[in-house]
Amino acid sequence: MTAHSARPGSMSQDLLRQLPAVDKWLASEHGMALCAEYSRAEVVDVMRAHLARIRSDVQNGATELPPLASEEYFALLRADLIAGRQDSLRRCINATGIIIHTNLGRAPLAPEALQAIERVSLGYSNLEYDLADGRRGSRNQHVESLLARLTGAESALVVNNCAAAVVLVLRALARDGEIVVSRGELIEIGGSFRMPDVIAESGAWMVEVGTTNRTTIEDYAAALTDRSRVLLASHPSNYRIVGFTAKPALAELAELARRKNLLFVQDLGSGALIDLGGAGVPSDPTVSASVAQGADLVTFSGDKMLGGPQAGIIVGRAELIAALKRNPLSRALRIDKLSLAALAATLRLYMPPNDPLERIPVLRMITESKESVGRRAARLLKQLREVPALEASLADDVSYAGGGALPMNEIPTKVIRLKARGATAAELAQRFRAGDPPVIGRIVDETFTVDLRTVSTSEMADLAAAVRRVAG
Repeated sequence: MTAHSARPGSMSQDLLRQLPAVDKWLASEHGMALCAEYSRAEVVDVMRAHLARIRSDVQNGATELPPLASEEYFALLRADLIAGRQDSLRRCINATGIIIHTNLGRAPLAPEALQAIERVSLGYSNLEYDLADGRRGSRNQHVESLLARLTGAESALVVNNCAAAVVLVLRALARDGEIVVSRGELIEIGGSFRMPDVIAESGAWMVEVGTTNRTTIEDYAAALTDRSRVLLASHPSNYRIVGFTAKPALAELAELARRKNLLFVQDLGSGALIDLGGAGVPSDPTVSASVAQGADLVTFSGDKMLGGPQAGIIVGRAELIAALKRNPLSRALRIDKLSLAALAATLRLYMPPNDPLERIPVLRMITESKESVGRRAARLLKQLREVPALEASLADDVSYAGGGALPMNEIPTKVIRLKARGATAAELAQRFRAGDPPVIGRIVDETFTVDLRTVSTSEMADLAAAVRRVAG
């Protein structure tokens, strides 16, 4: 270390002049050792980043330089190089209790979906090849009949996400025309996805009807013109309007659309394939119900309540699906082979005699009883009793479906609240995030809280190890 007692301005200039040039640093014994282990470009980037930080420290009042030629500093450089080569997209343990967690990858896949991905990724596949006649086929054929059978629709098309599905439908079928939509359904969901922006991107004109809390079928009828093309209904996703409200039934909108020779399109967003009411969970609109009530086209996601990979699914009338397939935009938005394989495998888990509530992780987590979660939490708590400096307790709390599904509906659960001596809840959360794998929980009443509803059986050992490490 080099200390100085000169004036602050001259001191900082003296320190800055002592910093080595990158080329000289590279030519040092440590620099050459790093270049032998990593690429020269990687080492240069790390060295420049360190020099920039040191210059900033000096300009902000630092009075000495770090020991740049030491083994300790060499270890710091190497640690940064190692970190630069680690995967930034990593497996995390979701202990938040939010099941379809948008920021944590939404729906975890069933084992069958993972196996399907592996099968088609290890070599070639008949993605767009008809094995029966030896000619070019369609990737859509792998899921079209399954979706039609599960929803009661005539046909189906799959693209890469639900926003893409909405854009494709509106651009292909309503471009330069008017789309009539209730003011109460001009939604915005995560990532600043706004329905008015999607409509504008489609090349259509948006016509707002009704008010935020009340829209009637007469409001829709009064807004129709010669330019009207689509009546659009949108699932409210992650909010609810309660109290003095009104909205037309889907059957009313479908009837109005038929009488006026328009299309009735519903964007369900989450898109449940089965009614969970029988499992003691508040119901979300199902795709089959929308089709049965007369929607010409229904759009929904594959990676939310359906429990599969990211996908945008469109089901409905065969001639309309055929028009969408012919639209050039459908190629730009098409689903990739790995997601397609996972989606097909997930859809098959809805077919009898399978029980999707048991086979599909999202549905299993939503419908798991509080008592069952509590038993798993108690087993983990028993393992943690031996950890010194840790205070752990069982408590009642609530989980959420997440992903815009079942908004405002709380799912009773049991959680473990953790406190560690000498650490705040925020510090514990940071330590858990820094682990491998990272554990993401939530902070409640200044305690780090773990909800096992969203922790699989295979993750329990990793979670227990993470708690021991963090508490230690």
